[in-house]
Amino acid sequence: MNERTDATRFVIWNALFTILAVGVASALWWPIYQVSQFVILTVAAMVLGVLIAILGWRLRLPGFALLGITIGVYLVVGVPLALPDAALFGVLPTGPGLLDLITGTAESWKQLVTILLPVGAYQSLLIPPLVSILCITVITLSIALRTRRPEMAVVWPMLLAVLGIAFGPEIGWQSIALGLAVPVVALVWLVWLGRSRHRARQRRHANTLASVSPSRRERHRAAVVSVVSATLIVAVATCGGAVMASVVPASADRQVIRSHIEQPFNPRAYPSPLSGFRSFHLPDAAAEEMLTVSGLPADGRLRLATLDVYDGVVYTVGTEEISAESGTFVRVPYRLDQQASGQLVSLDVTISGYSGIWLPGAGHLRSIDFDGPNASELADSFFYNDVTGSSAVVNGLADGDSYRMNSVVAETPSVEELADVRPGSASAAPPVDLPGVMSERLDLYTDGVTGAGERLVAMLDGLKSDGYISHGVGENEPTSLSGHGMDRITALFTERPMVGDEEQYAVAAALMARELGFPSRVVMGFLPTPNPSTGTATVLSNDISAWIEVQADDGTWLTVDTTPPLREIPEKELDEPTKVSRPQSVVQPPVEEEEPDTEQLPADDTVDNDDQPLDPLLALLLLVAQILGWSLLALAVLASPFLAVMAAKARRRVLRRSRRTPAERIRAGWQEFQDSAVDYGIEPPPSATRREVASTVGGKRAFALASVADRATFSTERPSNEDADRVWVAVDDLRKSLGSKRTRRERLRAATSLRSLGIRPRRSK
Repeated sequence: MNERTDATRFVIWNALFTILAVGVASALWWPIYQVSQFVILTVAAMVLGVLIAILGWRLRLPGFALLGITIGVYLVVGVPLALPDAALFGVLPTGPGLLDLITGTAESWKQLVTILLPVGAYQSLLIPPLVSILCITVITLSIALRTRRPEMAVVWPMLLAVLGIAFGPEIGWQSIALGLAVPVVALVWLVWLGRSRHRARQRRHANTLASVSPSRRERHRAAVVSVVSATLIVAVATCGGAVMASVVPASADRQVIRSHIEQPFNPRAYPSPLSGFRSFHLPDAAAEEMLTVSGLPADGRLRLATLDVYDGVVYTVGTEEISAESGTFVRVPYRLDQQASGQLVSLDVTISGYSGIWLPGAGHLRSIDFDGPNASELADSFFYNDVTGSSAVVNGLADGDSYRMNSVVAETPSVEELADVRPGSASAAPPVDLPGVMSERLDLYTDGVTGAGERLVAMLDGLKSDGYISHGVGENEPTSLSGHGMDRITALFTERPMVGDEEQYAVAAALMARELGFPSRVVMGFLPTPNPSTGTATVLSNDISAWIEVQADDGTWLTVDTTPPLREIPEKELDEPTKVSRPQSVVQPPVEEEEPDTEQLPADDTVDNDDQPLDPLLALLLLVAQILGWSLLALAVLASPFLAVMAAKARRRVLRRSRRTPAERIRAGWQEFQDSAVDYGIEPPPSATRREVASTVGGKRAFALASVADRATFSTERPSNEDADRVWVAVDDLRKSLGSKRTRRERLRAATSLRSLGIRPRRSK
């Protein structure tokens, strides 16, 4: 009856430790999902895993049978837990749901690292935690109940924690701090397993030998030693985590799996949308209806794309490879937690004549829901860049597509507010040097003006004062070339009057803002006029526009209008005669001019080297080094409990060897030998004398050591220091002989055993 009660207690406690360890490790997956369905899935998977493991232990099922039961349970509960939308009545699996479950088991892992976090219950992305938690729970408890080394069970919850960190977000070290709780739980579990095994051995010896049970003092001493050893191990793990946290900067980005996955959408593979700006104003297309939108504020703007990389020829949409501030286009699961301040808007957009990959939107996206016949395809091909606020649909938008977008739209600052702004610190793509005519005009605009914001306002006022709008496509419009290359922008400032359209003025203002120290970018989009009574706007092709955004010192990007007012354009002024003179065209360059070219070569090489991509071999070596570093860190965390045990034993051995008197060192040497025998699984009877212990170990040298220890304890003659030294030499030889005929695994098991730390046999008298 007692054995059955003990077995039941053993199962219950191991099940509780399994749930606690797996539950703490599962908490590291929460930043990935942040939805209640994940909590339901976690609890269900742990409970089912515990029941499967207990069933396998109770029926003594072989491993393949346990695997079959686990797979069967996974197929039954996988659809309602991981794919609730595909379950019948929310609880029964369906054919399509099972198909998605099977395919998602293999494919959802990669999808998980190519989508913006948190993912919620999006598509099949709940499958990875279901598979991980269910399988690891079954494995953990099965090892604890059915193997000879139940201590190995603690490794699997740690693996679950590592997976949560690896698939989690790149930013923030809160998960690392939470991950330290997993080893703590594991270590408490290890201590409990050691004490449970010790109690079981005592009961066996009591039943077989009818020996006297340990005294109260001995039980108290064993409990104290267990607690002290556990505290030591926990302290080592905690100190290791603290050292790791102090070495790695708090603001650094973690290198996780998603850090090295090539994103499926690269905007650099598509032409710049700003290159086709003039086509929206062609006479045949100007009045064409592009889309209808409702819910847009009165002064709202519809963003198509944010362009933040300029190479002197074209402004393009950047990527994280070019500048960290360009961000990365990733898939959006169901919602985003926007921290930006502004007005919450809900836009209903229906596409008509507009087509392309860039999705019209406003502000910073919180959620989007597609509608229409292509809703599923559009959702699967939708990508979003939260840094720039740009959205893209790889399959492209077409007539009849519609969607609802919930966003946070920041207010456009007034001129007075803009004058008080100070530049932000965003890193941008390498700047382009301004032509001399632009620098001169910028100096003219800002002459005598102090303050970064005031200089920015002065520059914008100068552009709007000197600039005139013409698209150059109408019959009565003055000539205005398209494009925004540096030659076209230079021509904009050399012509009198200054004639261009939103494309040129936005690019010119962005370049000048950078020269003034403001991080800037160009935005292309629509400026519709909503109907005041209905709140709905019909967006036409000629509603296309461009403006800029500058970053303030608080990190926010401010919308800045750069378009001059519509007004009559005066006649073009004749070029000044000095502009056509060619006094230097026939002058031969002096030979000395070759020196500047030679002197500039190192500087040019330096610039080129900075622009060159990282060598593929070096990049591979860095990646291998990162993976190796994380692997070593994980191994160090896993090995820390065992290293702590070995360190505790080494410290104990040093203290025993350095006792004050020779007699004490001799008795301590015997204790060291006896503890070594216990660690190798040699269990002397409780209250055994030294000779009885030596008889259990076997060998003449053990009897000789027992006799020397007895003589040092009971004899009136005091041993010398040489006697103590000879005893410790014999102890070292005996310890080596205990492991000489054993395997390496058995020696390692003895070195990390907790038996001698939790058992103190009654001292022989």
